Amino acid sequence: MRNDSEIFKKILTGFVTEEDPLLAMMKWMMDQLMQIEAQMKVGAAKGEHGSERKSHFSGYRPRRFDTRLGTVYLMIPKIRRGGYIPFFVTEKRRSEQALIAMVKEAYVNGVSTRKIERLAKELGIENISASQVSQINKGLDEQVEEFRNRPLQKEYPFIWVDALYEKVRNHEDRVVSTAIMIAYGVTIEGNREVLAIEPFVSESTETWKSFFDRLKARGVEKIALLISNAHQGIQKAFKQSFIGASWQRCKVHFMRNILAHGPHRAKEKFAARLKSIWLQEYREDALQIAQMIIDEYDKKFPEAIEVLQNGLENSLQFYHFPQIDKRRISSTNVLERINKEIRRRSKVVSVFPSRESYLRLIATYLMEYTENWESERSYI
Repeated sequence: MRNDSEIFKKILTGFVTEEDPLLAMMKWMMDQLMQIEAQMKVGAAKGEHGSERKSHFSGYRPRRFDTRLGTVYLMIPKIRRGGYIPFFVTEKRRSEQALIAMVKEAYVNGVSTRKIERLAKELGIENISASQVSQINKGLDEQVEEFRNRPLQKEYPFIWVDALYEKVRNHEDRVVSTAIMIAYGVTIEGNREVLAIEPFVSESTETWKSFFDRLKARGVEKIALLISNAHQGIQKAFKQSFIGASWQRCKVHFMRNILAHGPHRAKEKFAARLKSIWLQEYREDALQIAQMIIDEYDKKFPEAIEVLQNGLENSLQFYHFPQIDKRRISSTNVLERINKEIRRRSKVVSVFPSRESYLRLIATYLMEYTENWESERSYI
């Protein structure tokens, strides 16, 4: 008994030197509980042989776990058959996480606090009030603002920008179309990151200039290549804000612009020919294919060919970065996929009650994306 007491005392003394003793103590306890629970599920300790063994350990997986004391990063044991999730994670997901998620989702979707309170009671959750909902929402807003205003790195080789539009009720109680401008970038290390989420009434040279200036104010000094659609405001503002950087016109949007001027009956064949331009290994080959298409279709589709000639050079800027997979930086597809997911969630709200609620929904979703990317391997 005395020996056990001494061991326990030594363990507790070790926590005193930690930056956050209570958080460190809780993490240690979680690690011990995971070890015990995983061994019970496997039927034996790691490396131990026995007739009671039901499965085997297969390394660990990292998992972020948010608690009232702070955030901890757990190394959860992986089990070959049956899998394993710690009981305290599933319990939190069923109770506190479910409650907070419901409150946040409902609130960002414009549901009033009183309605949320009634909904919570219908689900069997009694201990929640309108003031608690407001407090949770306040905490969410603080996280959003911290994320949107965080300092950025000095250099992002590649940045993608785009704007989302939703119907939002303004302060005059009118429903208006509101833009949320988004910047997504890749760091020097090749990791993905959502850089900016800014609301504006409309897209213009002035608003995009303000958007890029805000990126600079947060620390961005150098961009090698900006990828976007051909919005005039983006082009003009970017040239003014980041002198010496290149602009890549999204090849997918560019193809759509060209095909809009071609007859429908010949669109499939024409599109296949156009697509071959950007599939070439080298820029010289792409230019050669483009010239062949221009010669072939100049008289058939003069308007479409004019669009191709005027925008071709800007659509080939990715060839100046031969060390990078051209599929990654030749279009805004990577941003389009994120936007599609955002729209899938936002379409359930026909009209957002305020610009703040719209911004909150998008920002929280993009924050989750950025956090998930932190544990993934490099994008480029």
